[in-house]
Amino acid sequence: MSARSPQAPPLSGSGAGRPPEPPSFRGSTAADARLLTAYTEACAESAAAMPPPAERSAAERGSADRIEQAARRARHAFLQAHAGHLYDELTDGRTRRPRLDELAFAAAEHYPGLVPDRAQVAADRRLPQAEKSGGEIDQGILFAHLLDRRETGEHLLRSMLAPTPRALDLLPEFRRTGRTDLGQATVHRDGCVAEVTICNQDVLNAEDDAVVEALETAVDLALLDESVTVGVLRGSVLSHPRYRGRRAFGAGINLTHLYTGRISFVDFMLRRELGYIRKLIHGLHHGAADDPFLLPGGKPWVGAVDTFAIGGSTQVALVLDRVIADTDAYFSLPALAEGIIPGAANLRLGRVVGRRMAERLIFFGEKVRATSPEARALCDEVVAPVALDAAVAASAERLADPAVPANRRMLHLAEESDDVFRTYMSRYALEQSARMHSPDVVAKLERTWINRRPTGTRAG
Repeated sequence: MSARSPQAPPLSGSGAGRPPEPPSFRGSTAADARLLTAYTEACAESAAAMPPPAERSAAERGSADRIEQAARRARHAFLQAHAGHLYDELTDGRTRRPRLDELAFAAAEHYPGLVPDRAQVAADRRLPQAEKSGGEIDQGILFAHLLDRRETGEHLLRSMLAPTPRALDLLPEFRRTGRTDLGQATVHRDGCVAEVTICNQDVLNAEDDAVVEALETAVDLALLDESVTVGVLRGSVLSHPRYRGRRAFGAGINLTHLYTGRISFVDFMLRRELGYIRKLIHGLHHGAADDPFLLPGGKPWVGAVDTFAIGGSTQVALVLDRVIADTDAYFSLPALAEGIIPGAANLRLGRVVGRRMAERLIFFGEKVRATSPEARALCDEVVAPVALDAAVAASAERLADPAVPANRRMLHLAEESDDVFRTYMSRYALEQSARMHSPDVVAKLERTWINRRPTGTRAG
């Protein structure tokens, strides 16, 4: 049932610079949704009665923050009471498997005031990060509650393992030719091996919204093609002046896009973790989204790390079955210099390298050279650059063994259950959406990356 009508009674206690009295959600979902809409509208009116943001005093900025936080507490309270009903309504009783963006926009349509709608998101996309409304924090609240509940969270996780519509459209041609060029990524089949290549050469193969979309499609094609038994992930040859002619595994998130407001919370931060990275681990889920015994079609993956794996690229390396680096390569996770959370690295890195080394990487930006003893926890083999292709081919041949998929499923089950990942991502949704809109993130980007490099391409 839509929450648009009838209107809830007006709320008392609001005024310029002052939040209204908080609502008490004790009725049906529809009735409480009307209360939430009225309350968030009253909060917006109270904030709008104040001077424009750039003209506010310190006291007025504090008042505006209190109004904003009051509206968010109300969203939390509403979802605490009604997240399950909301999800069932938006998925037709969990018979549909909407993507993250579809789910967020459907929630905005059915529950006004809960999350930003399409027009509000589009308006924000035109603004630099420092000037955005912060509506993505409300999206973070929504997904935190959906993931926190086991029944809705498991359905959502399985839904995101479905192949994308774009991949299904491209599959017949890929099966026929063994090649697909997606712009920001390519996938090429050679025998039983599919090589997925990140192609964002002028920014060191950094990732942005478009790259994440292309990578998920490419990974889907490799997983959907029955003739493929092993995947290879690597970066393309760079066009950046400093590294022209050399391959690089990747430079993580495109920080220039983050600074200019072109990195989205839903289509980058969440989709990346629940989409292509998790598909690298678990493969695809083709059947009913609520069937816990339907085995996903996972395949082993080899990573070819040329030159460097920075930030998000090191995150990806953590989930691959075998990582082969050249002798010139290094790994790093400069999270503090960026101000954001390095995806699910905080979940996985400690069990791979140990807590102390994880903190050195995340908190102190330590670089780990592939040839150093510490790198043995991050890569399986280190070879000269000219020998990398042969080493990758040999590992792919080994991993093509039919017994590998079942064994890797059991390994992943032992080290990272769905419940552990789901709980982590619930908290991640809250923390990362807030970090993206923290003033210190923009300040760190300006101080550490953007103004120091004429090309503005550093990523992490």
